[in-house]
Amino acid sequence: MIPELRTDRLLLRPFTDADRPAWAAIHADPLVMETLGPLLDRAAADELLDRFVARRAELGYGWWCVDLDGACIGGAAVNTPPWTAPFMDPGRPTIEVGWRISSSHWGRGYAPEAARAAVAFAFAELDAPEVVAFTAATNTRSRRVMEKLGMVHDPAGDFDHPNLAAGDPLRRHVLYRLARADWPA
Repeated sequence: MIPELRTDRLLLRPFTDADRPAWAAIHADPLVMETLGPLLDRAAADELLDRFVARRAELGYGWWCVDLDGACIGGAAVNTPPWTAPFMDPGRPTIEVGWRISSSHWGRGYAPEAARAAVAFAFAELDAPEVVAFTAATNTRSRRVMEKLGMVHDPAGDFDHPNLAAGDPLRRHVLYRLARADWPA
């Protein structure tokens, strides 16, 4: 059983079918998807959530629903990508932190709050020596969240995302790192 995580304002919990409409709305929002990829219809958003849930079952960690007062406002994760990139160490799993928050909830600190809980889980429960985060180079909002977490940009690790085609404006990704020794918890 993957634990629920509580913060001052949020509950990170497993997704349920009741969360699917909110999840789909997030992925149909041009503001959210501007730096993540194309807009998703309901079927594609459901398929993405199903993949995330299956990956979580496979790894024993993964995506949580970010719940605010009983409503799904997004997702947060500790994950190991199913693809490889040059910055990854083949001798150990890469542990990444990620998040996705409804644009109607931006600017209130929910993304860093949820991500902090996920990072703490990675260090305490997974004994990860390091957590990484990456995003499209143009995603300044997520880069600010990474910096709020104490993560440091590693320009030598920046990479072209292997799941995005050459010429895709989101293909170039920046890499941020946080070592457990640098975690202020």
